[in-house]
Amino acid sequence: MRIPVSHGHLEALYRTTEEPIRGAAVVCHPHPLHGGTMHTKAVFRAAQALEEVGFHVVRFNFRGVGTSTGSFGDAVGEEEDVEAALDWLEGEAPGLPLLVGGFSFGSRVGFSVGAREERVQGMLGIGLPVSMYDYGFLDGVEKPILIVQGENDEFGGPDALREALDGVDAPITLEAIAGSDHFFHEHVEELKATVREYFTRGPGGEAFPVRDSG
Repeated sequence: MRIPVSHGHLEALYRTTEEPIRGAAVVCHPHPLHGGTMHTKAVFRAAQALEEVGFHVVRFNFRGVGTSTGSFGDAVGEEEDVEAALDWLEGEAPGLPLLVGGFSFGSRVGFSVGAREERVQGMLGIGLPVSMYDYGFLDGVEKPILIVQGENDEFGGPDALREALDGVDAPITLEAIAGSDHFFHEHVEELKATVREYFTRGPGGEAFPVRDSG
């Protein structure tokens, strides 16, 4: 399927959840210039976890990836792509609370959009590239944020992330995956389980409660 955007279209996949429904989510992939696509394993598993706990989920390829039109936009253009995906999803799932999630570069881009978008009610970050970006813009954000970080992440593990977020006032839940690298090799099932747990019995379950279908 295709999502319309200013440069043409975004190649995307959309899966609807079975009842009960909690919300609708956009999940963003890692860096386009380093092989990231919507099919990256951590992206797929996170999207699968969200679907299983009650979210309609759209994954898409950023501009210049797969059959998406355009070319790499140095994160600024990719933020426009996230906005376009949110617009499309809001039309497909009107009235549902929206979540923005992402892996690595996709988490940074997704957070940038999610932090300023009033219609986004929660955020999910997986494998934040701590050494590459500043996250001070999250200060003052009131919507719940889940961050899942590999203990041995090459771009900054949990301790580095805590230091980077020191002084940031936001409702952030940080979950560390023991023994995992940045890409969650051999740990994607733990990643999936962590996301599921947060959105059923953790703060995410409170922020995105099951909706009454009646």
